[in-house]
Amino acid sequence: MKILIIKLNATGDVVRTTSLLRRLEADSITWITARGNVPLLDGVRPNVRCVAWEDRARAADTAYDMAISLEDEPETVAFLREVRHGRVFGASLAGDGSVQYGDDAREWFDMSLISRHGRQRADELKLLNRKTYQEMVFAGLGYRFENEAYVLPLPAKTDLHGDVAVATAAGPVWPMKNWGYYDELQRRLEATGLRVNVLPKRATLLEHLGDIANHRCLVGGDSLPMHLALGLGVPCVTIFNCTSPWEIHDYGLQTKVVSPLLAEFFYKRGMDIRATTAVDVDRVFAATMARFAAD
Repeated sequence: MKILIIKLNATGDVVRTTSLLRRLEADSITWITARGNVPLLDGVRPNVRCVAWEDRARAADTAYDMAISLEDEPETVAFLREVRHGRVFGASLAGDGSVQYGDDAREWFDMSLISRHGRQRADELKLLNRKTYQEMVFAGLGYRFENEAYVLPLPAKTDLHGDVAVATAAGPVWPMKNWGYYDELQRRLEATGLRVNVLPKRATLLEHLGDIANHRCLVGGDSLPMHLALGLGVPCVTIFNCTSPWEIHDYGLQTKVVSPLLAEFFYKRGMDIRATTAVDVDRVFAATMARFAAD
């Protein structure tokens, strides 16, 4: 059995997709991803070959029994026409060049940018959905998700150690993921005697992974550091201002602090300060302290 996985972006979504590696029964798996994600996938399993998107022609050397196509951009999906494959789970090109998906993947893709129901209904379905990403993708592939953990490489050793790691940056695509009270939270946590570090920008993802591994708890938004913490077994407190808390499987490690204005700003990519300040600092402070009390 030979399987091709096409999952390039975003890095957090790539990380949560690695849970499939614990269930897919294959002699070899070729995973095409963005070049920046290669360090997170390279060598994580003896049967996994990681190929950067720019080097995708290398993946055409094999005939695949199945292709798991988890992107929705026409250029990316079009690569399937360049490889020999059997079953396709996920996105593929229709005869007219548009991106389509099969019924086995509809639970996930019905809520996506290529939803057959249109963008407005897709977002409505996403707000109503209560299944995790893993539950939907695993089910479409014929499996039952049973708490399979992410698969991560060994972290790099770093000199940043502490009790609480704070992930303040969420990136330019989702500015409303950024929470407005991280500075105040840090002051309050440090007043209790906890050592708090704001995660710095690192040269490599493995150093970023190492920084998170060196802490007892992570506080931040729905972003890459959250997924890395979940994969490392580090408890986390996650603030959801505008994205789905229900799609994230918590692995028994996560406290979800959901904005009272979530529905108003759900999956909107603009910026409104009300979205970033709707969750008050008392809630996040209490959730963080409860995480330490539970240890």
